Formats: sequence, structure tokens, C-alpha cells
Amino acid sequence: MLDWNKYRDELLGCVGDLAKLTPDTVGGYMMASAAGSKTNQLDAKTRQLISLAVAVTTRCDGCITVHAKAAIKEGATEAEIAEALGVAVAMNAGAALVYSARALDAVQQVKL
Repeated sequence: MLDWNKYRDELLGCVGDLAKLTPDTVGGYMMASAAGSKTNQLDAKTRQLISLAVAVTTRCDGCITVHAKAAIKEGATEAEIAEALGVAVAMNAGAALVYSARALDAVQQVKL
């Protein structure tokens, strides 16, 4: 499908280039990204599993490659990652269900 390691390296290089042009933008992202770890309510592995699941729901390939590596680094197993991804699948299905109800509501109001 994709050479994720090469893609991650290329992407991080491009982000570095962006940081040179607009350091506050990238710095602001980095600050927001690190903010959750300051409270220590969730361990690093759990944060990475959540990040990976959210990366799937937002369809962010860059996020997937960065957080896949970070999840493995933090000790996540393939089974744990698969379970987190299962949550992402369920959330996407849930969102489709909710928006299907909204679409049906819109259709019913048109008929009025």
C-alpha cells in the first residue's frame, strides 16, 4: 500500500520546512499536542492508542504513520492497536447511523 516509514520521514521533513516559515503555527501545534501528557491522567501508550484511532476517523495518513510508530514505541501490541482501531470503526459506523437519522429527518421535513 505505502512505505509508511519513508512517508513519515518525508512528511516530518516537510513539517520541518513549514516550521521554518511559520514557527508559531508548528510550535502551537506541538504545544497542544504535548498538553495532555502534562496531567499524567493517561499513560503514553493509551494516549497513542487514542491518537491512532482518531487518526483513522479523521483519515489522516500523516497522523497514522506518526502515531503507529509512537504506539509501538510506548509498548502497544498489535492486538491492542487492533482493538483501538475497532473502536474507530464503531465510532465511524455510529456517526453514519446518527447522520442517517438526521438525513431521514431532513427528508421527512421536505415532505411536509
